[in-house]
Amino acid sequence: MLIIDSHLDLAYNAIEYNRDILQPVAAIRASEAGMKDKKGRGSNTVAIPAMREAGIGLSFVTVHARVASVGGRFAGVRNQDIAYAKAQGEAAVYRLLERKGVMRMVHDRASLEAHLLDWQGDPSGTPLGFVLSMEGADPIVSPEQVPDWWRQGLRIVSLVHYGISTYAHGTQAPGGLLPPARPLLKALEAQGMVLDLTHTAEGSFWEALDLFGGPVIATHNCCHALVPHDRQFTDRQIRSLVERDAVIGVAFDDWMLTPDFDKLKPDNSRTTLGTVTDHIDHICQVAGNVRHAAIGTDLDGGYGREQSPCDLDTIADLRRIPGILEKRGYPREDIAAVMHGNWLTFLRRVWPG
Repeated sequence: MLIIDSHLDLAYNAIEYNRDILQPVAAIRASEAGMKDKKGRGSNTVAIPAMREAGIGLSFVTVHARVASVGGRFAGVRNQDIAYAKAQGEAAVYRLLERKGVMRMVHDRASLEAHLLDWQGDPSGTPLGFVLSMEGADPIVSPEQVPDWWRQGLRIVSLVHYGISTYAHGTQAPGGLLPPARPLLKALEAQGMVLDLTHTAEGSFWEALDLFGGPVIATHNCCHALVPHDRQFTDRQIRSLVERDAVIGVAFDDWMLTPDFDKLKPDNSRTTLGTVTDHIDHICQVAGNVRHAAIGTDLDGGYGREQSPCDLDTIADLRRIPGILEKRGYPREDIAAVMHGNWLTFLRRVWPG
C-alpha cells in the first residue's frame, strides 16, 4: 500500500547530523557508534532505503531554520537573513537528490498525477516523490519573498516552531500572532500556499485560522485528549480543522503520544504503534469520519529509537499500521484513506487540474 508521510526532516539530518541518508539505516547507525554530540546518535530510524522499503511514495519534506527564541529558551540562528541562508542550504539537498534521480519534487496537479502513475507502474524504479514544506517561517525574510520561495517549489509553510518566531508564539510559548504575521499570511494566501498550523500556540492557532482564508493542515500533530500538553490539539481545534476540510498527520514522537514521557530519561516501553493508532482513531471519532486523519511521522526530528514506538525499528515498520487498523475494525478503504488517500484528496483539491 502506498504511504504518504507528511513530515520528514531529511535535509536537516543530512546537514545538522552529517548523515548520508542514501545509506541503509544500519550503516548510519554503525557510523555513529559511540557518538554523543546529538540526541538519537546511532539509533536513527529514517533513511532513503527504509522509506522505499516502507512504500513511502510521497512525503512532505522540510526546510527549517529557527531564529533564536526571545529569552534564549530555544536555540536558533541570530536573525532572519541567516535563517534564509540556512534554509536555502537545506533546499539544495533536495535539488541534489533530484539530480541523482533519488527523489522527485511534486508541486502541482500535473506533477502529482504523473508521479502517481509512475509509482503505480514501477514503485521500485520510480524516485520517491516529495512536497517541499517549511517548518517555521523565519526563513521568509519578508512577504515580498514569498513568490521566490514559490518558484523554488515551496508549497507548505508553518509560522513557528518551538518558542517565539518572527511571526507567532509556538510550542511552549503561549500567545498569539506577532505584527509581521498579518502581511505574511496575506502573501501566503495570495500565492496559494498551504498553511501548516502545527506548532502554533493556541492563541496563534485561532488568530491564524481566522485571518488565513486559504487551505490549512497540520503535518505532524497529536491529540490533547490523550496527551494533555500545549503541543497537542484539543478536540475543539480538531473540529475547527475538520470544518476547514483539513488533514492532520499523526506524529510518531513518543512525548506526543504518551502522557508524562520524559525526554531526558526516555522510556519508550509504554508506547507502541498501537498508541499511534489511538491518536488516529481519536481524530476520526472527533471528526465523525475517517477523512481527516493521516500519517506525519516526524521520525527523524532530532531523536531516534529511544523516543519512537518501542515496536518500531525503522520507518519501514509503517507497513504494520494497516494491520493494526484492520484489527480495530477499519475497512480497507478507510485504511487506505489514512495511509495515503486523505493527503491525495487534499492535494488534488488545492492543486486543481
